[in-house]
Amino acid sequence: MAPSATATVTETAVPKEQPALDTLYKEFQTYYFSKDAETGKVAGIEAAKYPHYLPTWDKTQSFPPLEPFEHYEHGKDADTSFPELLPSEAKVNHLTPTIGTEVHGVQLSGLSAAGKDQLARFVAERKVVAFRNQDFKDLSIPDALKFGEYFGRHHIHPTSGAPEGFPEIHLVHRGAGDTKSDEYFADRISSVAWHSDVSYELQPPGTTFLYILDTPEVGGDTLFANCVEAYNRLSPLFKERLHGLQAVHSGIEQVAVAHSRGSPNRRNPVRSVHPIVRTHPATGEKALYVNPQFTRSIVGLKKEESDAILKFLYDHIGFGADFHSRVKWEEGTVVVWDNRVTQHSALLDFSGGQRRHLARITPQAEAPYETPFKN
Repeated sequence: MAPSATATVTETAVPKEQPALDTLYKEFQTYYFSKDAETGKVAGIEAAKYPHYLPTWDKTQSFPPLEPFEHYEHGKDADTSFPELLPSEAKVNHLTPTIGTEVHGVQLSGLSAAGKDQLARFVAERKVVAFRNQDFKDLSIPDALKFGEYFGRHHIHPTSGAPEGFPEIHLVHRGAGDTKSDEYFADRISSVAWHSDVSYELQPPGTTFLYILDTPEVGGDTLFANCVEAYNRLSPLFKERLHGLQAVHSGIEQVAVAHSRGSPNRRNPVRSVHPIVRTHPATGEKALYVNPQFTRSIVGLKKEESDAILKFLYDHIGFGADFHSRVKWEEGTVVVWDNRVTQHSALLDFSGGQRRHLARITPQAEAPYETPFKN
């Protein structure tokens, strides 16, 4: 497990103006909240259910650049009949033919090593799986991280708030009474922002876990897109042309916006070059690997050429409702997806200052690679 901070200053970051950036990057994360509201000291507002998961920003904390590491893909070892993961009493409901499954009757925290192998493979095949009625949020944070580290080295986000002492946990938090989401639409018509998490890293995440702590009464769902199916829909000629192309992914804009809003930077921002078509190490499936949040250009092409191809791919993935799935959050839900072959977007469709609070465990995987085109 990555080392945790030994001393954390609990404070809220100071909001600042967002800089104008000439990219498609959208920022939704908050870097401040009312501590009184979240701890039950404001009349009419219930305290956060899991106060030890409230975000903190330690301005003294910094980390060196991430070093390459050898990732082992446990999904390759799985029994694909999934006997430990999906025993006979489990209830499995596929949300669409190609992406999204809902599972009842399985407790992730009790999985054996073989069950975890099967989890990695099942999620790679179904792309995103919502496990209901889980006890994950009630585990101690060290135990939750121990579970997650089986799937890869923990990623520490460069800017987001984290529970005190545990920078490996990425928090998605909008506090009670925060109406910034309402204000967002003053100059935007949509909150949809398709992305693959931190694709700018040399070794981006693979099997990823997000669990709900507090959720709005209605709304705040998460959309997912199947980037394997998006690749499969393309013509053979276009697929062949994409093979061999690489794209630049950048974390500079994310860090710049976060810093402008008062967040400290734990690590200097990076840019990485990845293949536009990547291959999954367990399934062998090929997937499109570009996204409007972090991809900036195609290597070797002029700007207009690069922009045209990227816009086509973004639109293809974003408008492909027949290879999308929508996950609704409810108490006790843990959503697991494979970040290598999907994109997702949160939705700011709830209003009235309702609290939305989730925690993400983000194991890193292999550096993206491609295999030769085959018709």
